[in-house]
Amino acid sequence: MKPLELWGGVECTVNRVRDRWHDQIRRNGHHRRIEDLDRFASLGIRALRQPVLWEHVEARGWDIEDRWLARLQELGIRPIATLLHHGSGPAHTSLVDPSFPRKLAAYARKVAERYPCLSDWTPVNEVLTTARFSGLYGHWYPHGTGYPTCLRALYNECLGTALAMREVRAINPAARLIQTEDMGETFSTPLLAYQARFENQRRWLGLDLLAGRVTREHPLWSFVTQNGLSEDELDLLASEPCPPDVIALNYYLTSDRVLDERLDLYPQWSHGGNDKHAYADVEAVRAWPAGIVGHRDLLLRAWHRYRLPVAFGEVHLGCTREEQLRWVKEAWQGCLDARERGADVKAMALWSLLGAFDWNRLVTEENGFYETGVYDIRGPEPRETALAKMARELSAGRTPEHPLLESPGWWRRPGRMFWGPWRDEGAPLPEPKGRPIAVIGATGTLGRAFARACAARGLAVRLLSRREMDIAVRDSVEAALDEIAPWAVINAAGYVRVDDAESDRQRCERENVAGPRVLAGACRARRLPLVTFSTDLVFDGKKDGPYVETDAPSPLNVYGATKAEAEAAVLAAHPRALVVRTSAFFGPSDNYNFVVAVLRELSALRPFRAAEDLVVSPTYVPDLVDACLDLLIDGAHGVWHLAGDAAVSWAELARRTARVGGFDERLVQGVPAARLGLAARRPPQSALATVRGVRLSGLDDALTRCVAARAGEQQRLTAAVANEGGRTVCGGGDACPGHGRCGVHR
Repeated sequence: MKPLELWGGVECTVNRVRDRWHDQIRRNGHHRRIEDLDRFASLGIRALRQPVLWEHVEARGWDIEDRWLARLQELGIRPIATLLHHGSGPAHTSLVDPSFPRKLAAYARKVAERYPCLSDWTPVNEVLTTARFSGLYGHWYPHGTGYPTCLRALYNECLGTALAMREVRAINPAARLIQTEDMGETFSTPLLAYQARFENQRRWLGLDLLAGRVTREHPLWSFVTQNGLSEDELDLLASEPCPPDVIALNYYLTSDRVLDERLDLYPQWSHGGNDKHAYADVEAVRAWPAGIVGHRDLLLRAWHRYRLPVAFGEVHLGCTREEQLRWVKEAWQGCLDARERGADVKAMALWSLLGAFDWNRLVTEENGFYETGVYDIRGPEPRETALAKMARELSAGRTPEHPLLESPGWWRRPGRMFWGPWRDEGAPLPEPKGRPIAVIGATGTLGRAFARACAARGLAVRLLSRREMDIAVRDSVEAALDEIAPWAVINAAGYVRVDDAESDRQRCERENVAGPRVLAGACRARRLPLVTFSTDLVFDGKKDGPYVETDAPSPLNVYGATKAEAEAAVLAAHPRALVVRTSAFFGPSDNYNFVVAVLRELSALRPFRAAEDLVVSPTYVPDLVDACLDLLIDGAHGVWHLAGDAAVSWAELARRTARVGGFDERLVQGVPAARLGLAARRPPQSALATVRGVRLSGLDDALTRCVAARAGEQQRLTAAVANEGGRTVCGGGDACPGHGRCGVHR
């Protein structure tokens, strides 16, 4: 058997919602970057699911397709031509147009005549999924909401595929049909076993139609004939089948479902039903003990059903970077395991090479929600993520190795089930495996936030206090690193009292300059990635607009000067270090940040004064920490700006906090900074922007999440505080506002 191939694909959906088309290729910029193909070739992929989309060619001609396909031939990458990707064709047709199959076949003929060497074809991506979204759920054009429309769309897609392949094979008799389909399994309670059985039969319907299997003996024959498909139509496909040459399954963590009639155990949005029972329909990984079917077993199901070659056509997870890596590794291993059990598994395709937009809303809206893929396209040029290195390892036949891969993905850990009778949200998490990330700053806001994030993400972490590592003392640093043997280091410590630094320069320089320089040298000697933090206060505020990474520092105060000096010192000692500038960070677990102070004062109906003439970029700590961890795993280096996307005054931040928290914003008093008695000069505006691409969430969204999380913190605190013999005591730990040093809350 030939080695397992690595394929790739760019999210290329062009779907119609009412009279608006949503075009992923224009949103990710792929249409204007032919050099993307060279990037993909560097990964070692053997085939690329290449869009030759009907809607595109009819609208603007063949120019882009001519250049792309020629370049792929030069690079030695086999294109898999996709003609429709969740689309319904140009405006003159639709999935339920009686002439749709003939029109699609005519377009396929034109493509084959222009590119006679094209060997692999996907005329319609995910025929059943597209039919469901367009004809059953009403999400996409023509917005049908019943099985007659859904089945008509499905039949037209399948007949169109068969006719298209007939036309293609008239030009190239060796042309292969690579048919994709989203595939998962449905579980249920005993009461709903009949519905689960139906859905587990329905999932194969598109492939069965193509393979000529929908005859009078098919379990869904009555269903499809009672919902608008004639016996003659079905007989036509059965008599002239067009079975796939490769069945390419697309599998996501949301593909496996569970049905449960106990509605009170599930959120309102999941409630639905049929004409017999009402029930909740949720992803099985969040509500079912068995979790997911898994890649190996799904491949084996398709292999045993059809005895045709199989592959994974899309492997993607919209999640944190280590979870993306774990998902890809699990999928690849699933392919290898299925091969060992006799299945003819051809390939695994890394999907969303350039990421995807707004799939959290099923591409019905354009809200700017972006999931990264093998590349992150938010900067001036696509930036490789850690998935690129993994792709090269897989394509070269090497097993990816990294400490973060030693722990299972979240879908395999306790605490994954949010709903249902087996709900275990909040269950103790297993100790992550592998070498840890060393996080310096055990008592600080950032250090504790990194520890929480690592625990939630299944990343081994060692949180270090000054007693365990004094970063300004070389012997202390080297002894700790040798003892812990981390795979990466995050310096979340430092002198942070901006005004005190004016009269405490020596100590500020020790903590903010000398310490990071020593740490950087020790990390470079051990080839350890290092993350350290800087500040917006390295700037003087004279720029008309937000500062970006390429702007030269010009600090106004001692604290800013030490941070600017530290940036240069760290990168001189360790050029591969990651220096993160951020601004005005806030979070729910720190009782001393600005936003929490606003909430505390306004909840007591006390006025709150804040500077009206100092502009910053407020940054939500959980977002900052997650972005830093992703960049660390990616191997990013140099200076990066990670800050919220808003530029507001401190007073405006206080007002927005009041609005989100439901308080009277009239209690916020905007005053000149000069009236606040600040010892250190501040730049009038130190807002941060980026030319490197990673942008954090919007301010109002971050404040909403912070206020909600803060309410949860207070509830946990209330639960931890008891009254014993008239004496107030605290359970300590994270619930303690004194950060565990309670006596009470000392």
